[in-house]
Amino acid sequence: MSNIRRVGTMTAAVEDYLKTIFLLSTRGEPVTTGALARELHVSSPSVSAMMKRLSDGHLVDRGTGVHLTEQGVREALRVVRRHRLLETFLAQSLGMSWDEVHVEAELLEHALSERLEARIDAALGHPTRDPHGDPIPPAAGAHDESWGRPLAGTPSGSRFRVERVSDRDSAALRYLGEKGIRPGFVLEVGDQEPYGGSFMVRLGGEQIALGQVLTHLVFGTIIEEES
Repeated sequence: MSNIRRVGTMTAAVEDYLKTIFLLSTRGEPVTTGALARELHVSSPSVSAMMKRLSDGHLVDRGTGVHLTEQGVREALRVVRRHRLLETFLAQSLGMSWDEVHVEAELLEHALSERLEARIDAALGHPTRDPHGDPIPPAAGAHDESWGRPLAGTPSGSRFRVERVSDRDSAALRYLGEKGIRPGFVLEVGDQEPYGGSFMVRLGGEQIALGQVLTHLVFGTIIEEES
């Protein structure tokens, strides 16, 4: 039996691959050798070698593209849960800013025991979302990773409730946080400047110009006006 089939004996590298495959697939992005190499900052040959290892361990299915098996999804969700709980703990208990917690959680998630994970979860009051609005997988039961619509392309005049903000770019998170654009806040969507210019939104009386890159990092729902 493969020695990577349980979380307790999995390496940090295996956990990183499973988590990355899960996140790419749930964002609707292709899970390719190139994509994994870019996300994990490794070479393509390294990705190929790891894909064989994960396939031999029954964690991925390499039919058409790369897909996590049921077991692979379970293991990936364990890593995602630890990561997002740690982000929440670092923000709420240690006062770290939301643009700092991702990197620290990346380091700590591999060393967190199930016992400490449960203690952190209880101490935080069993949170369901991390500071970026990402859903925290439950210890048991179904998990919904669905994303809302991106702010990009939202019609002018709409009211947009922010639900999730991607944590892939710490500098962007820092800027958005300074402007108050966080999960739970409602933006009034204005016009986009011509020729792919800035996207204008209003929050609390302040008008904010967001570049196209930023509008693709903010996700949520349009609030329908009551009739």
